[in-house]
Amino acid sequence: MCCRLGSSCKDGDMKEKRIIQDFQTLISGMRTCTLCKDLPLGPRPIFQLDARVRVLIVGQAPGRITHAKGRPFDDPSGDRLRGWLGIERDRFYGDPRIGLFPMGLCFPGSGQGGDKPPPKICAETWRTPVLAQLDHVALTLILGAYAIAWHLPDMKGKSVVEAVRFTAANTNNTFVMPHPSPRNNRWLRQNPWFEADIVPRIQTKVRELLTPEA
Repeated sequence: MCCRLGSSCKDGDMKEKRIIQDFQTLISGMRTCTLCKDLPLGPRPIFQLDARVRVLIVGQAPGRITHAKGRPFDDPSGDRLRGWLGIERDRFYGDPRIGLFPMGLCFPGSGQGGDKPPPKICAETWRTPVLAQLDHVALTLILGAYAIAWHLPDMKGKSVVEAVRFTAANTNNTFVMPHPSPRNNRWLRQNPWFEADIVPRIQTKVRELLTPEA
């Protein structure tokens, strides 16, 4: 129909092409980013993004192991996360509809009690333009205080329990999750309702979004 109306089809194709080019430019810029040259191990941006992303996982920043391997969640935390999502390893890394976009793209270094916070300049530079290009995201999974503060500013400063309960009660498109690190085993033991009640809901949503028809 649109082609019979003159230039409508052509204009639409050109717009889609520009969007794809803009996204690819952003991805290229992130992969070669050296804004934080003074990081202890140097800049090494690590993320997993495609214009077709439907399930977006947002966390804090790559850890030391991730920096060394060059792939996010390739560790025991990733095994638990994939279990929560109900997906196998090959799909986690191979399905373009699954995206991983941390608040900081590079390992920020180690501090007292854990890794340092992600540099603010990273999110200030890349986050808004990239999220604006991800038009197909239908589920956002938020891990950690820095991601909560950005994506859910009303929850900034709240406990993980409060943030998890808030998103579980108010939307089926965004879920806050505790970090899947073994360091959170105690939290999971103290809050068994998360794996009993919330994880099955997340798995159902992920399954719906990653079916071939979707």
